[in-house]
Amino acid sequence: MELKEAGSSLDSLISSFTARMKELQELAIGRNMYPATSIADLSAVDAAVKAMESQVQAISDRLREEAGALPKAKRLIELSLRQQKRLQHISAHVPTQIPQIQAHTNRNPSVSTTLDAPAHDLNSGFGAVRIEEEPAAAPHKGKKGRSSAPIWHISADELDSLSSYMRGRLTLDKINAAINDMAAYADANAQLIAAPKKKLAEDSWEKALELRDIATSETIRGKHFFLETDVKGPSLRLDNTGKAILTVLRHLGRINETRIGHNRVFILSKPQ
Repeated sequence: MELKEAGSSLDSLISSFTARMKELQELAIGRNMYPATSIADLSAVDAAVKAMESQVQAISDRLREEAGALPKAKRLIELSLRQQKRLQHISAHVPTQIPQIQAHTNRNPSVSTTLDAPAHDLNSGFGAVRIEEEPAAAPHKGKKGRSSAPIWHISADELDSLSSYMRGRLTLDKINAAINDMAAYADANAQLIAAPKKKLAEDSWEKALELRDIATSETIRGKHFFLETDVKGPSLRLDNTGKAILTVLRHLGRINETRIGHNRVFILSKPQ
């Protein structure tokens, strides 16, 4: 039963219940004229009322369960559509032909069986297939040779070049500490995108999928970025000082800002 239909049925039941109660009240008033004969009838009425109350309570509980299940159902539909989109992408990039491997047995027993197709040919045949079950690696590079997010501090001259209104009470150390935080946010996002699914909790995996979608967008692809929701300190926070720092860094070309979906995304600029 859909939620609207259940609500309509509940309203109808409550109306019938109210009408029945009014009739029972009138009957009770009439029965009071003959107390000796009304006790059994009133007991039956009381039992009927309690039964109706129990039914109304059961319907209310069922409606609450249905309403609580709606967000989960919507989330499941959203994940299913996202998975369908990935499968369609995979299907569109599957090669039409798979390189054939031909084995030839050499008559010389000392020589083992050889394969005509080298390994790099196989890799090239499947190069167009990109499995998106796990997030693609981000620009972040660490121990495996991947570059870290750029840290482009500002100089004292740059700070002095700002108008007094924009600079306010900001100091060089405070701004550069915030730049360090932003690089740490971007590195954390890159690591989350590159992490395999089996190493992530469910909530972390959902965030990794969201970050991967952002990382593959046209304006973000190949760049280091962080989200507004990532800003949680220790030096940079979304208070008045933090907003002023972001304004200064945008003005000095250290970051660019865009919006993708419901996310406010900050892109780190590389030193020039």
